[in-house]
Amino acid sequence: MKRYLPLLGLLLAVGCSSDDKSSDQDQDEDEPTTITYTASQDDFPNPERGFYHYSDTRASNYSPLDADELATYRSLQTADGASYSVVSTLVFRYFILDMYTAAPLEESFLAKVQADFAAARDAGVKLIPRFTYTVTATPGDCPESFICPPYGDAAKATVLGHIGQLKPLLQDNADVIACVQLGFFGTWGENYYSDYFGDASGNDQGKLLDQNWTDRIEVLQAMLDATPRHIMVQVRYPQFKQRHTYGINALTNVAALTETEAFSETDKARIGYHNDCFLASADDFGTYEDYGNSSSPRTGANTVLRQYFADDSKYVVVGGETCSDGYSPQNDCAPAGKAEKEMSDLHYSYLNMDYNNEVNNDWVTGGCMDNIKKRLGYRFALTTGTYPTTLTEDDKIDIKLTIENSGFTSPFKARPAQLIFRNTTSGEIIVRTLATDVRRWFPGTNTIEESLEGGLKAGTWALYLNLPDAAATINKRPEYSIRLANNGTWDGATGYNSLNHTLAVK
Repeated sequence: MKRYLPLLGLLLAVGCSSDDKSSDQDQDEDEPTTITYTASQDDFPNPERGFYHYSDTRASNYSPLDADELATYRSLQTADGASYSVVSTLVFRYFILDMYTAAPLEESFLAKVQADFAAARDAGVKLIPRFTYTVTATPGDCPESFICPPYGDAAKATVLGHIGQLKPLLQDNADVIACVQLGFFGTWGENYYSDYFGDASGNDQGKLLDQNWTDRIEVLQAMLDATPRHIMVQVRYPQFKQRHTYGINALTNVAALTETEAFSETDKARIGYHNDCFLASADDFGTYEDYGNSSSPRTGANTVLRQYFADDSKYVVVGGETCSDGYSPQNDCAPAGKAEKEMSDLHYSYLNMDYNNEVNNDWVTGGCMDNIKKRLGYRFALTTGTYPTTLTEDDKIDIKLTIENSGFTSPFKARPAQLIFRNTTSGEIIVRTLATDVRRWFPGTNTIEESLEGGLKAGTWALYLNLPDAAATINKRPEYSIRLANNGTWDGATGYNSLNHTLAVK
């Protein structure tokens, strides 16, 4: 274990500075030390955030995920048509159930889905799964012309049966699921062009009726019930969450999540959003629309639903993709556009790196892509840390950390925050879990001040901050631990963040 000592000395030299005056003869050696850390400007992979890689497979012609390929996504990769490269820990996975629109899922298919989850686990990435029946827009002689009915999705009874069959897979593989998208009904699983759940397009009724809402809410509830309570389920439209929460007559100005309700694992706290036409138009192609019901018309609700989305999204997962460059320059970088502001206001954790690169490439030429790559989701950097220098075995361990989150949002999944003590002679590891909740390390400055149990043996102990995954199956794997955006702190072998301080216990 002596091999850590030279590294620690180097990190102290380049990664931080200390306000410790213990070398001063007049300084009490028991005084705490405050260390100032240097923020990194590097882009690097971190779990459950950033640009994702797109992947799809059809039940009729299954193309399995390959663990070796998935592992390469953690290093710089460039998508077709992209003028930028990204590092990624997320893989969007379309499961297209084209063989099963009127039949139960076969065990052979379920086994293939299980193998995909296993490949993600082997590779050190997480999946964003969406199950759907069709991703094909069939043009024809109908009002919308580019897509005409029948669309090709499945009836409610079939959908509910499939969700029941998928439940064991969702439960057993929760460790490598970042979040789940509702999917199932509507072309692309986007809950719009549907043969069975109401067609709000100009091809049919132009709004949703009471029975349509009732059927949609039943499917969403089935997905919430099939998915572990610590996993969030994303819906395509904010009004869908409102009507699930408050009923099919709910107005668009209902209350968003409050900080007290947040992360409580209630259904309201678990429903997030995937906006698959981010910055595509003034209302993101109907994302912020009141789709009516049997007694009310469809109407625009852009302002009120945007505000609801902004307030609610602080506490739930938000992601999606761009889909059209027709809203340029508004979807460009500042000053002409509002791309970064929109991501910040609406708390985006992830976006698609593969689509639509007419939009995404503009962020390169506009000069904001590097910021977007680093700011999607969370980005934590230690500013200062205050720690004891000398203790007796029975003393409490008082620490104070100041952490700046320069990301667009905070983590949407719970994970422990651990102070790690490593004996510099024996290598013994002692773990003390902090009471803080990393999901509440919101953008801006966060101060964590705690008094921890003592009981360390006499000796010298190096301090680390560990932010591992909550799942026992992967919480020892550094790929699933959060890396701080500081110079000279990351230990890639363990997933620990060095605090560049040693504590002497007498």
